[in-house]
Amino acid sequence: MTALSGSLAAPPAFAAPAAVVPPPAQDLRPARGLQTAVLAGGCFWGVQGVFEHVKGVRQAVDGYTGGSTASPTYEQVSSGRTGHAEAVEITYDPRQISYGEILRIFFSVAHDPTEKNRQGPDSGTQYRSAIFTTGPEQAKVARAYIAQLDGAKAFSRPVATEVAPLGTFWRAENYHQDYETLHPDAGYIVVNDAPMIANLKNVFPDRFRADPVQVQARAAAR
Repeated sequence: MTALSGSLAAPPAFAAPAAVVPPPAQDLRPARGLQTAVLAGGCFWGVQGVFEHVKGVRQAVDGYTGGSTASPTYEQVSSGRTGHAEAVEITYDPRQISYGEILRIFFSVAHDPTEKNRQGPDSGTQYRSAIFTTGPEQAKVARAYIAQLDGAKAFSRPVATEVAPLGTFWRAENYHQDYETLHPDAGYIVVNDAPMIANLKNVFPDRFRADPVQVQARAAAR
């Protein structure tokens, strides 16, 4: 993504509009223990920002996965040559929110799942839409949900989201963590990410938490 300093008086509308999609017919809700979902949907600032405002999410961490380069830097991933996608590792409590409900929010308000290798002003494979699954159960739910959404013609175009096994998740640099929360007046956030938070609140009011759970706040409390 390109960071823009300062706020914009009349920003162009890059953010994807909300899409009210049906809940998944198949779901996954383990009886106990915190669970992990890893999602990629363009610039990770926005995806992280959305899920930091979701009830039941304990932490959402920006990082890189899906490629071959070990310990990649932001500059390397941004080149588009590492194969990695900007992704978010979401730790959630399945007693409060299910895997399918995480995916429903992802498809509805966190990005445009019909875009291939781009989101808004950002283009390249590092900005692809992807679900990186931790096991066959997640993969089954994710693929079934994509087929369900395409079958229902929930979007004007087919879903372009790829489903792939999760490899190593490399945590992004500290300055990327909580970026949307810490820099609400940055131009990129105003244009692309703040509308997604508003969509989350409007479309999923029962899932919205006003005070985001932050990576750096949790680290400081340890």
